Amino acid sequence: MTRWQNDRLWALAHAERAALAEDLAGLSAEQWRRGTLCGHWDVEQVVAHLTAAASLNQWQWLRSMLGARFRPHVHNQRRLTERCGQTPAETLDLFHTVVENTTAPSGHIPAYLGEVVVHAQDVRQPLGIHRAPSVEALTPVAEFFVRRDFTVASRTNVAGLQLRADDGLFVAGSGPLVTGSTLALVMSMAGREIYLDELDGPGVQTLRMRLQGAKGFSSTFRTIREHEGEPE
Repeated sequence: MTRWQNDRLWALAHAERAALAEDLAGLSAEQWRRGTLCGHWDVEQVVAHLTAAASLNQWQWLRSMLGARFRPHVHNQRRLTERCGQTPAETLDLFHTVVENTTAPSGHIPAYLGEVVVHAQDVRQPLGIHRAPSVEALTPVAEFFVRRDFTVASRTNVAGLQLRADDGLFVAGSGPLVTGSTLALVMSMAGREIYLDELDGPGVQTLRMRLQGAKGFSSTFRTIREHEGEPE
């Protein structure tokens, strides 16, 4: 990937962070505690997670993962806690400080753009905020997600399916067709089952079964960890 491409991806990430910060500016105390599409995290915790994700370089991330014994859920929770302020307003202020950061644990910039666009919708959708990331920002994320399992099992989720955006240039794969907005395709690849209702085509049922199966496995694994006393 060229320097120009990297710079463009970071510019898109900065724009999406700024848009999310704007959406969060007027939230009530109750809205900050609202559940999100991101597991058991509320709105404030997702924002703190985004701040943490934009604050760690490769060596800081590796040191944190070593300290967490390579358990991503422990690493994420510790770094999230660091980036939570005393109030939601302080947490948002901390997020503002990283809006234009280009810090990341690796060179997979589309993945970190994906972190922003997916988590922004994790927050917006339950809050009823109707702003969506630009198709320009979503397309490189979709192209990355379909090629590789990184922080989400996106490639596994859509293996053997053909994906086609009806609002942009994204087309990938072969097999039963799944079509819809680039946003709905990205969020479904990221495991957000609610976005399946915005997709059409004979491949949607296969994708639904995969996401439901993955959710069931995740829930069972979490129950086992809690029973054994392992921290989240």
